[in-house]
Amino acid sequence: MPGGGRGVAGTVGSVASGSICSRPMSDEHKSSPAPGLGTNLPEYTVGEISGAVKRTLETAFQRVRVRGELSGVKRHSSGHLYFALKDADGVMDSVCWRGQAARLPLRPEDGMEVIATGRITTYADRSKYQMVVESMELAGQGALLALIEERKRRLAAEGLFDPARKQPIPMLPQVIGVVTSPTGAVIRDILHRLADRFPRRVLVWPVAVQGTGAAEQVARALAGFDRLPAGGVPRPDVVIVARGGGSIEDLMAFNEEVVVRAVAACRIPVISAVGHETDTTLIDYVADRRAPTPTAAAEMAVPVRVELLQRVLEAARRLIGGLDRAVSERRLRLASATRALPDPAQMVEVARQRLDDRVERLTRASATAVERRRATIATLGARLPHPRSQVAMAASRLAASSRALDAAFASALAAEQSTQRLAGERLAGLATRLTTAGTRRLADPGQRLTTLARMLDTLSYRATIARGYAVLRAPDGTPLTTTEAVTAAREIEAELTDGRVALVVGGAVTPPSPAPGRGKRKAVAPQPGLFDR
Repeated sequence: MPGGGRGVAGTVGSVASGSICSRPMSDEHKSSPAPGLGTNLPEYTVGEISGAVKRTLETAFQRVRVRGELSGVKRHSSGHLYFALKDADGVMDSVCWRGQAARLPLRPEDGMEVIATGRITTYADRSKYQMVVESMELAGQGALLALIEERKRRLAAEGLFDPARKQPIPMLPQVIGVVTSPTGAVIRDILHRLADRFPRRVLVWPVAVQGTGAAEQVARALAGFDRLPAGGVPRPDVVIVARGGGSIEDLMAFNEEVVVRAVAACRIPVISAVGHETDTTLIDYVADRRAPTPTAAAEMAVPVRVELLQRVLEAARRLIGGLDRAVSERRLRLASATRALPDPAQMVEVARQRLDDRVERLTRASATAVERRRATIATLGARLPHPRSQVAMAASRLAASSRALDAAFASALAAEQSTQRLAGERLAGLATRLTTAGTRRLADPGQRLTTLARMLDTLSYRATIARGYAVLRAPDGTPLTTTEAVTAAREIEAELTDGRVALVVGGAVTPPSPAPGRGKRKAVAPQPGLFDR
């Protein structure tokens, strides 16, 4: 590259340091020194300085490649393209003339990082330098394209791009869902185009179409449309995912795997309308239909109402014409068949004559059949017996049956009476046995109860009291069975045969002598007055 790879800033610095003054200038461009000024510096016009700067820059930077970010892109009505290339260290105005702008392989937009090829020149009217761009390409596109290509191969291997998975787009959807930015021109273009072609209800799910989190928002929007329940917000019949054009970096959200899988999982037909016609993203391969522009997506979603009406009218016209032709053909065939048929009057005359013949033959046959039936009846009547004889025979049979029935009834009645007599005797025997068993059953418990009462009286302590003994009790009614208990109580009761008596214990109690054979016990002196009151 001319200039030995120097940067623009370095060259401008050399110009400012005096390289302009070193260039010889013709006599007509030199001005005489101003009178009264004691200096040898020559004077230059503004045009001379501008021309010198222009020649210096164009000589030093005849063809350069500059990398930077596009800013302030503006397409003039003349077709020229004006923009600025910027990076972290500076900004450089640039221009691309109409002829070169039409041949650019991309559509320049703000924010795109590009590598521009051209030359450096100046614009004297504004005292600034600029770059005249002759060609332009995306910067860093190779790495992104390689990443996208690898992702495309992997998703295609999973079958996400299989044409058999694509769903048909409904001809006339009732509700159209749109996933795009709510503030861009895309949604206005889609709504305007739908209104022109066939107005439909549109549901917009606002999302970010570039930057951090844009892919996740688009995926959530598709899943949200797919999960809309019945009865609330109407579920779209088709969804349009739209975005305007941009660099490959700007469109990168629609190359993300999460968006591709969301489109593949969506049960609603999806139309992708990302970028311009030359822009291709991975969502275009998995979508059910790809539109080159958002406007074209709106055209794919609905037909033109006027054209549809024309098609219906044309179909109606063709249907009516077909019916007319069918009726005309049937009329011609009927006329041809009519000419081939015989005269109806002659056919009726022949049928009438045939009817008369059949009536005459039927009359003769009916009379013959009646005579034949009469002869048969007379022959059969001669063979039959007289009704009186039949009645007498039937009466005789009935009398015999009546006598047999009376005898059978009498025999059955006698057998029934015998059976009832035997049953009565058995019933009387059973009643006697039942009475005897009941009496015995009632007598045994009474005897047992008497015996137990007698034993209870014998074993009761009251019987012992009746023989001259007494039961000593504490004030709380507890029986006292030892001398220690009697001494401890002091006040006791003695239960006798005719009642209870309160007693007071006084002095020491002499325990009784032990009974023979029960061991030795201490002798205790008798206590006088044990029952004294």
